[in-house]
Amino acid sequence: MKQIPMLDLRAEYEYMRDDIDAAITKCLEHQKWILGPEVKELEEKIAGYLGVKHCICISSGTDALVLSLRALAIKTKGQEYFDKTDEIITTPFTFTATGDAILRSGATPVFVDIDPATYNIDPIKIKKYLTQNSKLETPDSKVVGIIPVHLYGQSCQMDELKAIAKEYNLFVVEDVAQAFGGIWKGKKLGSIGNTGAFSFFPSKNLGGFGDGGMVSTDDDELAPLVRMLLKHGGKDKYNVDHIGYNARLDTLQAAVLLAKFKYLDEFNEKRRRIAELYNQGLHGISDLILPSEAESLKLKAQSYHVYHQYTVRTERRDELQNYLKEQGISTMIYYPFPLHKMKVFEGRSRISDNLSNAESACQGVLSLPIEPLMNEKDIVHICEIVNKFKI
Repeated sequence: MKQIPMLDLRAEYEYMRDDIDAAITKCLEHQKWILGPEVKELEEKIAGYLGVKHCICISSGTDALVLSLRALAIKTKGQEYFDKTDEIITTPFTFTATGDAILRSGATPVFVDIDPATYNIDPIKIKKYLTQNSKLETPDSKVVGIIPVHLYGQSCQMDELKAIAKEYNLFVVEDVAQAFGGIWKGKKLGSIGNTGAFSFFPSKNLGGFGDGGMVSTDDDELAPLVRMLLKHGGKDKYNVDHIGYNARLDTLQAAVLLAKFKYLDEFNEKRRRIAELYNQGLHGISDLILPSEAESLKLKAQSYHVYHQYTVRTERRDELQNYLKEQGISTMIYYPFPLHKMKVFEGRSRISDNLSNAESACQGVLSLPIEPLMNEKDIVHICEIVNKFKI
């Protein structure tokens, strides 16, 4: 039986072998393993690609979020961490790291429900929470920022989010872990908020050979703060100013990422083509909601979806997943549990109204293989198998 994986990193390596091997060999020759020349080159190239002043390489996407928030606390409050009374709004339908980063920055996460069509945080529900909060006579907390997550590769509604942020004097940290290369109205994701936080985890649209991440920003004050925090908290590591981290990106990872970066746009286009084939092959199946239904909205003309995942939804998700597994087709559930249901956030977070859309998504979503180097025959095969499963 033919096996179709979610991702085939070996195939991608073979496709880029000459570039990657040459990049690694160069590192072996110069032996500058910590903050070597490849790190600076990667920062400059991605800054140019995004259209921002600063990009700072970080050890992981999680640390990119944490250091963004820590730098914002230092800049806006003049202290190392936020207070628990400082609230940061985000989605409950995301990877744990998004909410965890808020806790690690000292603030309190506020979970706001998603738009069921896009799976991204709903600006209307954010505005509702802020309006209700502002009417309290003696509020015991204050919202200071928003972390929108561009889930599955599709942009959040950044115009609405930026307008809300301006009205309430909030910062915006974009979680771009799944959306490198995505666009909102001509602007690359990660260039719109106060900072952008990227992940270079191997499975991402731009992935390394281990953990890695990046912070992007146009803020001339935040950038040096992030650079200090990633190197133990100071410009001079022997005389530091802040509570810092050892959060540098390895030179070797930067070299691999540089080699793979030249293929980013090509691979994103391949992902979009795979999504089109899925849309054609799966269209019209009862009780199967496709991501194309979200793209048919006004968002399609405003955003460039880079399909980190191709995610469908059905009330018979578990049955479908088991059936596909029996047919040799790998799938994943992103995500089976909303953040507000996790033990780590009990007593440490707030909930805005009900989160029924996020909870429903956790019960129904299923991501199908979207390896950029998949051949069309495999996609047709998957569609035929799904069609045979009587949804």
